[in-house]
Amino acid sequence: MSLPPEEIAAIRANIASRKTNDLIFATIGICCLGFALITIAALFVDMAVTGWARFRPEFFTEFPSRRAAQAGILSAWVGSLLVMTVTAMVAIPLGVAAGVWLEEYAPKHWITDVIEININNLAGVPSIVFGLLALGLFVYTFGLGQSVRTAGLTLALLILPVVIVATREAIRSIPLMVREASFGLGATKWQTTRDHIVPYSMPGILTGIILGMSRAIGETAPIITIGALTFIAFLPPAPITDVAPFISFEWLKAPFTVMPIQIFNWTSRPDPAFHANAAAAGAILVAMTLSMNALAIYLRFRLRRNIKW
Repeated sequence: MSLPPEEIAAIRANIASRKTNDLIFATIGICCLGFALITIAALFVDMAVTGWARFRPEFFTEFPSRRAAQAGILSAWVGSLLVMTVTAMVAIPLGVAAGVWLEEYAPKHWITDVIEININNLAGVPSIVFGLLALGLFVYTFGLGQSVRTAGLTLALLILPVVIVATREAIRSIPLMVREASFGLGATKWQTTRDHIVPYSMPGILTGIILGMSRAIGETAPIITIGALTFIAFLPPAPITDVAPFISFEWLKAPFTVMPIQIFNWTSRPDPAFHANAAAAGAILVAMTLSMNALAIYLRFRLRRNIKW
């Protein structure tokens, strides 16, 4: 049965109106994205131009100094790498394991509901609260001191809810047919989770890890709270030694500083030369964050390409 011409015209007008609305919405979204990217690019270029004179090899190999021309970021970038290493080693396995357990194994009752609510709430807690928690728990209660391991554990707690939530969302996106096909072939629950669910959800999990690590590397408040040094002219002990067993964990107990602390220290000084140092360090911190994100995005792309349903 054919529709009357006026109804056909009304349907066409409605479709055209919706297409126009979609085009307007897409245009607004592209403009907002472009404005954000231009703003970030402008800030990055401004930092790079301001600190251009400091981009020399000595800036990476020298310790901080009271003389701006001789100051470097050696202790800061080494400290950031060590702290991020501890953060990743703690937060990633714990966060992924917790997300898998909550989504695949946890019984559905009020206890798990309370856990899920608390995890979602913790993702929005200000970072200074985690710093105070770490100060009372790791520094005073456990006696870990104001060290690299304390900073790594603090930032791990900070990003743990993000990793857990991202892991659960990634697992939920896996079609039910994957589980049914695995069970139908005789696989156990663990085999299905290990060989299918986790590998297929890994791109989404990496997205959460990217967001968490990007937040952690730029945090200042919790690091200051647990006692990071604002001026440090030495490096932690090397993790690899020439004495058997050739691996040392003394660096975990060493005092530390990180890039955001060093930048904060330089920007608080009245000398414009230190501001140029802070701009150069800020550009380097952004480059470190982008490099870390680029690596994770590349791994995510490879994993998605290798997925075969």
